[in-house]
Order: sequence, then structure tokens, then C-alpha cells
Amino acid sequence: MRHLTVGVLGLVALFALAACDVNVKKDSQGEDKNVDIKTPFGEIHVDKGADVRDTGLPVFAGATLKQKDNNSDQQSANVNISTSAFGVKVVALDYESDAAPSKVIAYYKDQLKKFGNVLECHSSGENFNANYGSDKGSEELKCEGNNTGETVELKVGTKSNQHIVSVKPQGKGSEFALVYVRTRGKEGTI
Repeated sequence: MRHLTVGVLGLVALFALAACDVNVKKDSQGEDKNVDIKTPFGEIHVDKGADVRDTGLPVFAGATLKQKDNNSDQQSANVNISTSAFGVKVVALDYESDAAPSKVIAYYKDQLKKFGNVLECHSSGENFNANYGSDKGSEELKCEGNNTGETVELKVGTKSNQHIVSVKPQGKGSEFALVYVRTRGKEGTI
């Protein structure tokens, strides 16, 4: 989730430089919870308290939302960027469970079927690989890299509308991320 966060934060910084209106709402601990930026070029909305329902997926029974890590990185986010040229919506939440990765994977394979054919990919990294349309003309999702490693990524949908579940072992249990990515070009809505 870090690579995605860095890319989104870069876009937020670009918008902030040209910002006409910036609105920041704090949570009960005084930390930024929601940020809205409106410019002549478009709008950005960042909500650090993402709602799992926005991913279209349920939470695996007994799983808990991961707490902030040592870097104070938030473990959930709902980001919307909308301009006249493009739009991006990303909802991401990190969870942990005492269940073995195989059980979490089997559960989400079944849950993802309602969105289409489920692609199973493998990686050795911490970050999921969303396909954003690098292959012109093809909306088909595919596995990136050498497709090996202990992290399993389940993907379904198209490059412009995808659901991703990334599962990796954590001690005797699992750590997993639920991600929804929706993009649009000049035409259309998110």
C-alpha cells in the first residue's frame, strides 16, 4: 500500500500547490482525518477512515483492522481524485487475522467471484500490484513480475474497475489488504 500512498500523496501535493480551497477535518485525537482540496484543475478528497463497504467486500470473520505502524502510516484510506481529464478512486484497508493464509485466500476467492473471473498472482513484495492501464487497448488484468513469492494477490475486474485482495503470512496467521480501484479517462464518472 506504500507505493500507492506515495503516488497519491504526490498528486495531493501537486493539487495543493494550486489550491484554491483546502479543508482539513481532525479526528478525536487531533490528527487529520479528512482532507478536501478544490482547485481550478479538479478536486481531491482523502479520508483516512475508509469504510470496508466501499470495497464491495466483507471482512473475513475474526479479522481486525491493523493499527498504525511504527511510521504512523494509516492502515486505511479512501482517496478520490477528480479532474476534467481523469478520475481515480482508491479504497484500501489492511487487516490481520489468526487464520492461516490458505483460509483467507479461499474465502476471498469465493467472495470475489461475484465480480468476475478471479486471477491469482504471487509476489514477494509488501505492495499489491494494481494495473492502471499501461497496456493501451487492453482492459484485462494480469499478474506482474515473475509471479512467485509468498504473498497472494487475488484480482478481478478490469484495469479501470478492479477489486484486489492481497494476503501474506504473518506469524501463525495472516495479514491482508482489501483494495478497490476505479479509474476513468476524460469521459465518464466514478
